[in-house]
Amino acid sequence: MTVDSAVLDDRSARAWLSVSVEPGMPAVAQLVEEVGAPEAVRALSAGRPVPDVRPGTDPDPASTAAAVLAAGAASGLRWLCPGDDEWPAGLGGLSHAGTLHRRGGVPYGLWVRGDHVLERVCRQAVAVVGARSSTSYGDDTAGDIAAGLGDAGVTVVSGAAYGIDAAAHRGALAVGGATVAVLACGADVVYPRGHDGLLARAVAAGSVVSEAPPGAHPAKVRFLARNRLIAAMTQVVVVVEAGWRSGALNTLAWGNRLHRSCVGVPGPVSSTASAGVHLALREHRAELVTGAAEVREALALIGTEPPDGVSAWNRGELRDTDGLGTEQLDVLEVLEVTTGMTVADVAGRTPLPRDAARQVLAMLAERSLVRCLDDGWRRAALPRGHDDRTLP
Repeated sequence: MTVDSAVLDDRSARAWLSVSVEPGMPAVAQLVEEVGAPEAVRALSAGRPVPDVRPGTDPDPASTAAAVLAAGAASGLRWLCPGDDEWPAGLGGLSHAGTLHRRGGVPYGLWVRGDHVLERVCRQAVAVVGARSSTSYGDDTAGDIAAGLGDAGVTVVSGAAYGIDAAAHRGALAVGGATVAVLACGADVVYPRGHDGLLARAVAAGSVVSEAPPGAHPAKVRFLARNRLIAAMTQVVVVVEAGWRSGALNTLAWGNRLHRSCVGVPGPVSSTASAGVHLALREHRAELVTGAAEVREALALIGTEPPDGVSAWNRGELRDTDGLGTEQLDVLEVLEVTTGMTVADVAGRTPLPRDAARQVLAMLAERSLVRCLDDGWRRAALPRGHDDRTLP
């Protein structure tokens, strides 16, 4: 039977692709890009051979599409397609990111559970991923980073798996932040089963998303496909713990291909749970971070405004002594707050000659770090913190 491509509009055609073709098939994504979704459905439903796609025919793709759209609506899901106002712009980068493990391409569409506008939720978003078999160190670190991001209004995106993913979602939720769970099964399917409560909270605080159709069960290839979505929907990819073969490294690889800012959290040098992260750091596939402030700094470097309280080098609270050289710190260290000293006294207690000591004192006075009173030079109080070397 010949299928008329005019029977399906773009949205329905993409729904047919969602239920009839595995997620992330590069050849299908390319076909859709070249001829459009309705024409791609016409070819595929008529049995046209496509690389890596199991051949088959569907005499009534319009009915198939209508059935899956009805099933999604009955499960509380909505169907988003490229071009929709709610479509996250970052997903478009997948058209140029190539393939990994025979997966790639822009998704045909997304099934979404939750009332929040997905594009708005993902406008400033960070992926926090890692090992399923995580350590307490990894869980605590992921939770702390996610909480710090959520507290700053940054959405945390992860895969809802056990381990680091769950810790990241919970960290964001604990501070009332937004989180998005990207699943390798239908967005209406609770997987893993123990995360029914977590996924319900994610729906309320953000979204649960999948390109697999309603009711679809998880499969290994679907995890690989969904990793590209986690990277594409965010601006920074953070890997907290990952062994040599961790799937989190696949998400990191997608982040590199998509030119996202990719960062990794180091673990104990003896920890096999962090071996993959350490390798990525050594090979410069990720930059080292140790907390949420540094992740937010990475987010600022790709076009967003630096969050309040984050310095250019993220050294925590700004200090009055930041930027001082050794000579300046030497002079500041010998001065006292309550007793004045002459220039000769300062020179005698530092390696500096008298003229150099006088110049250093003048520079410190310009920064209000020292004062010249009747009895000589004194160190001023440092209300905003000080370097340890300035302690008497």
